[in-house]
Amino acid sequence: MEFLTQALVAAVEMGTPLLFATLGGVISERAGVINLGMEGLLLVGALVAFVTMLGTQSYLAAIGAAVVVAGVVTMVHGLVCLVLRANQIASGLALTLFGTGLSGLFGDRLIGKTIEPLDSHALPGLSQIPLIGPALFHQDVLVYLSYGCVLATWVVLYKSRLGLTIRSMGENPEVCDTMGLSVLGYRFWCLVAGGMLIGLGGAYFSLALNSYWVDNITAGRGWIAVALVIFAFWHPLKALAGAYLFGFAIALELRLQLLGIGLSPYFLKMLPYLLTILVLTTVTIRNQRRGIQVMPAGLGQGFVRGEKY
Repeated sequence: MEFLTQALVAAVEMGTPLLFATLGGVISERAGVINLGMEGLLLVGALVAFVTMLGTQSYLAAIGAAVVVAGVVTMVHGLVCLVLRANQIASGLALTLFGTGLSGLFGDRLIGKTIEPLDSHALPGLSQIPLIGPALFHQDVLVYLSYGCVLATWVVLYKSRLGLTIRSMGENPEVCDTMGLSVLGYRFWCLVAGGMLIGLGGAYFSLALNSYWVDNITAGRGWIAVALVIFAFWHPLKALAGAYLFGFAIALELRLQLLGIGLSPYFLKMLPYLLTILVLTTVTIRNQRRGIQVMPAGLGQGFVRGEKY
């Protein structure tokens, strides 16, 4: 029981940055814009948060800086793929390469430096619930913030007029345009909002998961987040379940290594990615057999008034 409890606690911790990144992807892709730059934005957020924390010793400043810088970097992606009409996939990959290079360039100077990680705070009563209490309600403030972000994203997308407009941008932007709505405007700011959430996920790596800087601190988790957007069917509540599922796979890999299980450590490191491939394959095959179309119809398609390409 204790092993399972500890594994669940670690699953929530490992799943939180994935959750922030997945929510960011859901918002931008619901509006019709693909963002394959999640890994780069996570690294940018982690780097900026760590540097700001070293300089200010303020968690609030570190989080705010990570969110703002990630938003600004995402604006460049939006300018390239929406205004200049470049390929969204190519632009996203370039964003990942940029973030990877930036973290590698400045991260070398940070190796060996440490910060005080975020403290965990138990919620009275709720943290005493067997098994799930310690996992969900004895965490740091960013984990609790992630719960609020899930709820807020769901309410905005599915319970508000704004959310209906955003989803319409991803389904049929031509209709939105005939109604006098700015397709590029909505898509641009949804992309930026999503990028800011991804930057928040990056900040979690350096402020909560690690008290010191390591090269490639995100360890490729941004690519798992890209897959999670599809796995979650572009839905924020399913993103919560998916992030914790993959967080559990990552936590299990670490726990099994600590227990000295007689499996190759390379195989254990492959587990989260094998799970990603397995789940995506299963979901895709099931949807094809049932004729289910959950992907936004206009996803990845550029839009210019009077023209579609």
